[in-house]
Amino acid sequence: MCGICGIVGHQPASPIAFEALRRLEYRGYDSAGIATLTASGDIERRRAAGKLDNLEHVLKEHPLPGTTGIGHTRWATHGAPTENNAHPHEAGRVAIVHNGIIENFAELKKKLEAKGRVFRTETDSETVAHLVDDYLGQGLAPRDAAFAAIRRLEGAYAIAMIFKDHEGLLIGARHGAPLAVGYGNGEMFLGSDSIALAPMARKMTYLEDGDWCELTPGHVTIFDMTGAEVSRPVQDLTFMAGQVGKDGYRHYMEKELHEHPVAIGQTLKRITDPASKRIALPEMPFDPAEVPRITITACGSAYYAGMVGRYWLESLARIPVEIDVASEMRYREPPQPDKGVALLISQSGETADTLGVLRSLKKAGQSIVSVLNVEHSTMGRESDLVLGMDAGPEISVASTKAFTAQLSVLAALAIEFARARGTMDQAREERLTASLLDLPSRAAEVFTRTKDIQAMAAVVAQARDVLYLGRGICTPIAFEGALKLKEISYIHAEAYAAGELKHGPISLIDQTVPVVAIAPSTILFDKTLSNLQEAKARGGRILAFTDAEGAKRLEGVAEQVVIMPDVDAFVAPILYAIPVQMLAYEVALLKGTDVDQPRNLAKSVTVE
Repeated sequence: MCGICGIVGHQPASPIAFEALRRLEYRGYDSAGIATLTASGDIERRRAAGKLDNLEHVLKEHPLPGTTGIGHTRWATHGAPTENNAHPHEAGRVAIVHNGIIENFAELKKKLEAKGRVFRTETDSETVAHLVDDYLGQGLAPRDAAFAAIRRLEGAYAIAMIFKDHEGLLIGARHGAPLAVGYGNGEMFLGSDSIALAPMARKMTYLEDGDWCELTPGHVTIFDMTGAEVSRPVQDLTFMAGQVGKDGYRHYMEKELHEHPVAIGQTLKRITDPASKRIALPEMPFDPAEVPRITITACGSAYYAGMVGRYWLESLARIPVEIDVASEMRYREPPQPDKGVALLISQSGETADTLGVLRSLKKAGQSIVSVLNVEHSTMGRESDLVLGMDAGPEISVASTKAFTAQLSVLAALAIEFARARGTMDQAREERLTASLLDLPSRAAEVFTRTKDIQAMAAVVAQARDVLYLGRGICTPIAFEGALKLKEISYIHAEAYAAGELKHGPISLIDQTVPVVAIAPSTILFDKTLSNLQEAKARGGRILAFTDAEGAKRLEGVAEQVVIMPDVDAFVAPILYAIPVQMLAYEVALLKGTDVDQPRNLAKSVTVE
């Protein structure tokens, strides 16, 4: 969740660190800070609670000199989001920044306090600084002290350290939380991800779990947890440098919403054969015809994408599918079948709970297939097969274009499984594939409905509670709509399968509760219409996303309708995801909330 950057080179470190932190704002944070080594070898820090503008003000009044430094944006876990709890933390001869949770910090802290050490914050992270400094006090060199300390840590961490009187030295370590090394021109960098490194580094290396590294200007040495020197793949980073601006849009989320057609199109381009116009996924490390069951797991919006994927796989490929949120599945220990396949979905490829499930399912003998936007992430490296999206960087905390890219991959996977299992003839395969390939142009049409969506948003923005309803394969899209509204507008919203309305939620409906329906005429429309008539009879204000045929039948029932392009029922969930996300965005604008960085949320959830 937190953001980390580190610099060792020949330029002033503080401005570079600050700009890197700007690029990490999308991860979510509530305080920030930078520490550097001065010419005299001392460590100086500047920290501030709240947004980076506050830290910028502090830095203008009290600049930080030095060419070696570390920076951090903190998302509070242990201790309130105050300046005192903000990173970097300093203890004697070392300053550190840390992302993750040190699970045994209480035990370590107790032992360090017994040695006379005084702690000044409420954080678990400060324990790391004291532990390293304790080893320095025993006469160990910085590299050895850092190694001794990290070997005692339990939990998830990405750490960067600088040391008093050691200009040009930066130590990094990772376990469970991402950390990457950037290669510059006579400079080296650490960052939480490629976005932080993109403007200043030409190449990068992702550290693997258990890796730690020593950086000096122009050089990096990487070690594993045994202390042995190791090599890791180096990747080109120049393609990232220009991809993270707003391009004239008000918010990253607005820009990313408008990138839906491109994200879908580029993703489909990777997984279809342009000559035959058929699905062309990478070769699978198993025979789809022999897979007895697929287990899907993910978190947040990716979980809702998995729910749609379950519908497709079961209905098209006739294969049993189990699905659960990763935070629950990793502790359920359900029995797994021989030759089973686990399908995991994550934008970042670093989601802690999903990564934990990946490892447990791998131990259970399941083949691991991951749908990822960052293929070289930890999940990517540990999977048997990666089905990569091509959504591009997603900066806004609320996921948008990655969701439709995930759905595009899952739709293609369902067709591929159906072909391999003989449950679909070629004519139907061609029809469904054609409907997928037509999606980018249909997605572009949705933005011509912006005024209608804004009119709908004016109703929703006045509400305290909103119900979202869907049927069949569109039910997960209702969940996605409710989640987006909660995330960025802070309006309470709940989603239900429409048939469940009369089993309890209908008691909530009155004139103050808008009911948002995802209702293409091709998917159980008569059933949905009946449910909406029940809601209207109780005073509910019906707002619907449907097509032209559905709009005719909703006359007299729906107060407002957004008429969507006509598409095959197969791809309707992908298309209808776009306007429900747009609705949340327009409501958030009316509410005046922080669209890109909603309170209490983080982009990449790398701790449980």
